[in-house]
This record gives sequence, C-alpha cells and structure tokens, in this order.
Amino acid sequence: MPDRPDREALAATLARIVDHLLRGYSRVAEERVIQIADAAAVARLRLIGIPAAGRPLEEVVGEMLGEIYPQRARMDHPRCFAFIPGPVTPLSWIGDLLTAAHNPHAGSWLQSSGPSCIERELIGWLCAQAGFPRTAGGLFVSGGSVANLTALTIARDRMLDPECRATGVAYVSGQTHSSVAKALKIIGFLDRQIRRLPVDAAFRMDAGQLAQAIARDRAAGLTPFVVVATAGTTNTGSIDPLAEIARVCAEERLWMHVDGAYGASALLSPGHRGLLAGIERADSLSWDAHKWLFQTYGCGFVLLRDQRHLLDTFQTHPEYLRDAHTPDDAGNFWDLGPELTRPARALKLWLTLQVMGSSAIGEAIAHGFRLAEWAEDELASLPAWRIESPARMAIVNFRFAPHGFTEEALDAMNRGISRRAIEEGFAAVLTTQLNGRVVLRICAIHPDATEADMRETVRRLDGHAQAELTSMAR
Repeated sequence: MPDRPDREALAATLARIVDHLLRGYSRVAEERVIQIADAAAVARLRLIGIPAAGRPLEEVVGEMLGEIYPQRARMDHPRCFAFIPGPVTPLSWIGDLLTAAHNPHAGSWLQSSGPSCIERELIGWLCAQAGFPRTAGGLFVSGGSVANLTALTIARDRMLDPECRATGVAYVSGQTHSSVAKALKIIGFLDRQIRRLPVDAAFRMDAGQLAQAIARDRAAGLTPFVVVATAGTTNTGSIDPLAEIARVCAEERLWMHVDGAYGASALLSPGHRGLLAGIERADSLSWDAHKWLFQTYGCGFVLLRDQRHLLDTFQTHPEYLRDAHTPDDAGNFWDLGPELTRPARALKLWLTLQVMGSSAIGEAIAHGFRLAEWAEDELASLPAWRIESPARMAIVNFRFAPHGFTEEALDAMNRGISRRAIEEGFAAVLTTQLNGRVVLRICAIHPDATEADMRETVRRLDGHAQAELTSMAR
C-alpha cells in the first residue's frame, strides 16, 4: 500500500475543511452566484496533471478549495433562481460525511442491515405522504432520471407482452421533462411511440386530448400502455390534472406514472398538499430530495403502489448472492432496482428529518411559494413587464415587453437581461421558452432567501432591461 496520511494529518485537514465550509456557508449570500472558470483558470487546472509520486495532502486540498470548487454555480446560493436550485442544509453534509466514511454497501440486508432498515422505514413514510396503500414500496436512486427509468421499465413489463412492445404507446405533454423521453428510448421505444400532447393555458396536460389520443391509437391497432403526468413542471411549476388523468388511466387500463421529482415535495406542506390531489391514485411516483427537500446530490427515490412489481422486474438470483437473504420476503434493495452496488442515499435525508422534523421542512417548502409570489408582486409594479405564467410551486415566468419592438427583438432583449444578471453576479435568472417566446424564469426554493432578496432581484432585472433598451437605441 502507498503511504497514507497519518491520523494527525487527517485531523488537521478535516478541521481545515470544516472551517472553510462553515465560513463559506455563513457568507454565501455575499458571494457571486455563478463563477465560470476563465481561460487562465482552465489553463492552471489543466497543468496540474496526474503525478507519478504523491503530493502533500494539505497542498492538494488547498488547490481543491481555492482553485477547483470555486469555479461553479452556487446552486445553494439564496439568490440562485436558475434551473431547479439545490439549496442544501448542512445537516445533509453531515449525513453525506457519515455515509461516505462508513461506506455501507446498501444493496443487501447482509451488508447493511442498519442502513437498509432506515431506508425501508423512510420509504414507507414517504409512501404514506403520497397516500399510497400499505402494499407500496420503493427505493432510493440517484435522481429523477433513474426514478423515471425504473418506473417506466416496470410499466413496460406490467402492461405490455413482449410481442406487443413494438406497438406500445406512451403519453406525455409538451412540458414533460426530457428524462422521460430518454428513459423510454433506453427501454426500447422509438420516438414515434411517444405522444406529446398539447397543454392548456396553464401549461398542464389536457385530459380530454389524452382520451382522444388513446382512442385514435387503439383504432390504429396500437397498444397504449402508460401516461406520464407531471407534478411541478420544470418550466412553470404546473401540475397536470392528476385526478382527471387517473380517471382516464383507470377507464383505459393504463399505467399512471407521476413525475414529481420537483413538485411532490409540496406533499409535506399542509397548506399546499391539496394541489396534488389525485397523486395517490398513481401506480408509480418519482421524487427528488436534492431539489425541494434540501439534500445534496444525488438523492432521489421512486415509489410504487405495489412493491412486488419492483421484484418482478428487477430480481435475479445469481449464485454468488445466494447467502444475502432478508429477514422477510421484501427483497434486498439490489432486487428492487437496476443497481447492484449502491450507496446508502437515504441516511442523509433521514438525519435531516430527525433533526429538523417534518413540520420545519414543510414550512421551508411553503416559504418557496411565498418567494415567487413576492417576485410576481414586484413585477406587477413595474411598467413593460408581463407575467407569462403566474407564481405556482415557487416558479414564476415573465417577459420584458415594451411596445414598439418585434417579438424577435424582445426575445433578444430578454436573453440580454439574463446575461447581464449573470455577469453582475447578484442573482442567477435564466431564460426558457413558453409559447414560442423567450421568457425569464425564477425558481425560488431557498429557505434563506428573503422578501427583500426577491424584490431587489426584480428591481435589478428592470435596471438590466433599461440598459438593454439603451443599448438597442444606439
């Protein structure tokens, strides 16, 4: 074995890292939201190379803390309103540290009975929050993409005979996350087998259009098998009409999967869980803790109305795993999903819930709703700004649209506003497209962001808009 740092060196390095992290956490709001490595920084990093002989630990850690990690988007910044941010509680860091240091193999009960017990209990609690029956189960995965892949694989196996897969049809909306189409492609479906349904004025799947599309496909000799509804779309936070979609699925005997990677967390806010009425009728649900449950990446999970379907699709019996039994017939976690070797992802969320309590998590989620409402309120007080999609699920979409400009010019102007905001560094606000137009989008879920943060961000965006007008007038 090569020489390893001794206990004293490790202790000193860990102390340095903890001090660095806590100081950074305490002043994160003072830092730029996004720091992109310039050419000089990239050149320095590329010159490091891989040494033949080892280097001092403190020197390498110093480079990581000072040169590598700073070159990133601070997704945990209170004013990071781009993408779906990842505001992280330090409790999740501690959970990550403990799990990494103990390094349990969370594939089987034999290898990790304690972590496996916690994962089972936490999955059971999450199923109860979704309103699933006692037959429900699931497992932690890396995130929404793998959760969707896992659920759609089960839907394929449950709803389609192998000889019918070439005629299978899946139904999504124009706002469904791209990971769904990717998952369908991975499990063998072609683009022509995916129906992208139009959305209504609130950017939700139209249940009437869904029923009509199913009827047309049946008449054409095809085999509809799954509908993917969304609880909290990435663009607008819209929630598809889950109860109506569930009714169509029941009548047509189709699998109903809900992509709740972002929005399912609203189930933990008593004042907002009613927005997800109908989710309890889903056959499967994807949900990310590294979004609105304040965990580090990657911490997602997939929930099934009937856990036995996981075993039916994923369980195998190789001879070298024969001794790894569970104390009941629930199956090891490596029997419930695509991974054999898997980390104990559940423990950091469990630790967070134990220390904070579910009520505090629910209040933090409710705060996100208020943040987007404050941004919308501030926008309403400014001329030439138009709300394209109102505040819902902590997301609001808006567009600077003064009179006298073409739609193309307004698109360019709104992209310019976003660029100026990123360059300034006070807040990160990016663009998306709605109804063919470029719009600005705020997703505000950080529990430390304030009303003042929201209103000042909007005022600065208006300042950037005036600068764009001046620039275009030259």
